Amino acid sequence: MNQDAVCTLVPYFDVPADKVDEFKALGKRFVERTRSEPGCVHYAFSFSGCTAHCREGYDNAEAVLAHLENVGALLQEVLAFAYITRIEVHAPAAEISKLLEPLAALKPQYFVLEEGGIRR
Repeated sequence: MNQDAVCTLVPYFDVPADKVDEFKALGKRFVERTRSEPGCVHYAFSFSGCTAHCREGYDNAEAVLAHLENVGALLQEVLAFAYITRIEVHAPAAEISKLLEPLAALKPQYFVLEEGGIRR
């Protein structure tokens, strides 16, 4: 088994009730745009009523930043009607240090991944 060192973004969006279908349609476009990213481990959306969550993991900080650049225009479309209510970053300390400045505007909460976890 490999040691887990995946960098995980955990954003939650508040979506107006009349915009959930529009958000879901954009979500499909996010997935298609992300599908070809070599550093993406997993990527999907889940919903609880008007709360949307993007479940996403990457090999390293560089892959996180490449993803955000890749989907930047789509994210702006979403943010025209939905709001990020919370965003977390879970990653090894060395990877978090690479994300502090580039993600500062998003004001994420950082969680340092403890060594010893497993990845299959």
